[in-house]
This record gives sequence, structure tokens and C-alpha cells, in this order.
Amino acid sequence: MTCFPVFRSGLAVLAVVAVLAPLAGAQAQKAAPVGVDKVIREPLAQTVPVIGRFVARQAGPVASRVTGVVTEMRVQIGDRVQRGDVLAVIDRERLSWQRDLVKARVAATEARVAAAQARLAKRRNEMHRLDGIRQSAAFSPARYDDVAQDVAEGVADLAAAAAEQSRARTELKLADDDLRHARVRAPYDGVVNLRQTEVGAWVGLGQPVVSLINDLDLEVEVDAPYNRVAGLAPGTVVTIVLGDASAHNAIVRAIGAEENPMTRTRMVRLTPAIDGEPAPRPAGEAVDVLLPLGAAREVVTVHKDAILKRRGLSLVYVIDADNAAQARPVELGEAVGPRFVVLDGLKPGETVVVRGNERLRPGQTVRFGGEG
Repeated sequence: MTCFPVFRSGLAVLAVVAVLAPLAGAQAQKAAPVGVDKVIREPLAQTVPVIGRFVARQAGPVASRVTGVVTEMRVQIGDRVQRGDVLAVIDRERLSWQRDLVKARVAATEARVAAAQARLAKRRNEMHRLDGIRQSAAFSPARYDDVAQDVAEGVADLAAAAAEQSRARTELKLADDDLRHARVRAPYDGVVNLRQTEVGAWVGLGQPVVSLINDLDLEVEVDAPYNRVAGLAPGTVVTIVLGDASAHNAIVRAIGAEENPMTRTRMVRLTPAIDGEPAPRPAGEAVDVLLPLGAAREVVTVHKDAILKRRGLSLVYVIDADNAAQARPVELGEAVGPRFVVLDGLKPGETVVVRGNERLRPGQTVRFGGEG
């Protein structure tokens, strides 16, 4: 009679013996052609699908950095723009006049600085001459004190003129900056999603002109159930399934620090790794995110085609060292794709029959190569 490994239930062993005993006496002499597969050990990571969505990492209004009337709108909704492209123009003529006024003020302050320097130099020369006659009878201490005071006043006047000049030069830089920013430019590549003003409208400092979306730099955002976040961490690789049923990897970039008390979820952001990207995708497009139920564990699995059902028992044919098929009862767990988790009865590396096993008899010699 065929021998079996120790099984968890003694009653199950007796039942298997009863099932296979009639077959053991009817062994065929001819080697049966069979297909085989290995029992393997593999990581098991169970997942649950959660609906996520594509979100743009760069999106929002582009604001005006100057005040004035819009004289040009150079883009329409749906236009694709590159960083630096002009989106709108704000009354450059008026801003140019304002810059000219500041330039004239700078020139005036430069003249005042030059005059203050000349007056100070004159007073210092006079003081130097008085120093030269200090030992003579013509030297007047009172006159010397007056000149020293004039030199101090000249130093103060020069400092004030220099400060005014510095202020005027800064105002000129600001005027140049305003004139440069009268052309509102795209801060990044993207698509115009909304025009928020029109030619002839007055825009204030910081007022939106257009809205952009960078559809070439997208992330996946998913509201993960609170009890699934424990299986995630920055750097974790998960699977996402697009609308065309194609599966791709995505890497967890960040996990939100706030839980929604209404839905008991936390925001998770993932960086997708989609073959052939970057390609424009609509922000908000739905995507299935397969979140892990927990940490992956190593399990022993066998192919589903190796399993035979006999009177409620699960059996497999294992190929021994003599190329004979030996029937063995197994205890199975959950399905993992085309395989079953083996709880008891098989070891990694053993060879089992997956084709032709329906007509096998215990102890029958087999040859590899088909269903027969």
C-alpha cells in the first residue's frame, strides 16, 4: 500500500487510504505522458482595490505681478504652453513712462551727490590750509572751529545725498522689474485651463490672469482606508490599473498626516511609473490602486491544475525519484492567481503532475511531454 506523510487529521488519512486502495491494485504498466510543475515558495502580498485619481503636481492660477490694464491676451483655453511663454501683456507703455520718471530722479540724485562731494572737498581743502598756518600769528582758532563744523556738515550732506541716490536706484530696479513683468509668462509647461481676465480689464497686484495645469507631471492620489495605511510607507511599490486594464507600478511618495473623520481615510500620494510616459493625461482620471492588506509573507504554492478532488479531499500526484506518480493528500489555503497556497502536504521543490493526472494510478510510471 502507498505510504503518505503525516497529515493533520487522522480521519483524513483513513479516508484517503479508502479512496486510493482500489486504484493501487490497478496500476498500468505503460508509462503515462504527463505535464509537470514545481511546488515553489513565493511572497504573498494580498491587495484590495481602491479608486484613486490622477492629480497634477503643478496646477493653479498665474497671477499678475503688476497693476494695470490688460492690453493683450495671447492664449486661449486648451492652448499648450511652455515655461516662459507670454500669456498676457499689461499696459507696458504706462509702466515705461513710470520707469523714465524714476530714471530722471536717479540722474538728479547723482547730481546732488556730485555737488555734495565738491562742497565737502572745498571745505576740507580750507581746513587743510588752516592746519598749515596753525603755528603762525595769522591762525584763528575760531575760524578753524567754523571750518571743522562745515566739514562735518558736508559729510552729513553727502551721506544724505548718497542715501537718496541709493533709494532712487532701487526704485529704478523696481520699475525695470515691473516693466519686465508686464508680460505675464508661464511659470511651467502646461495647458491653459481657464482665462480669468480679458483685454481692457484692470488687474491688480496678485490678481489671476489664467489658470494652468501641468498634465505631464502627474501623481496618483488615493484616499486609503485607515486600516490599510499601516501596510504603506514612502518607497512602497504598489500596482495601479488604468482604464485600459493595463497594470503599472507606482511608488508611495507621501502619506497625509490628517485623517478624514467622515470617511476614516488618509490621503496617499503615489508616483506612477507608466511605460511610455510622459504622455498627457487628464487630471482627475480614475485609476484602481491595489493597496496591500499587510506585509508580504513567504508561502508554499502549487498550481491549481495539480489538484484533484476525491470525495471531498484534495489530492496531488507527486513524482518520486523513480519517475512514479505517488498520490498525496494536501491541505490548501487561499488562491494566489493560478496557484493555491499549500498549508500542509507538500514541500518547495517537489514536482507535481498538472496535465494527465486525471487518468493516473498511484505508483504508475510517467514520462514528461504532454497530456497523453
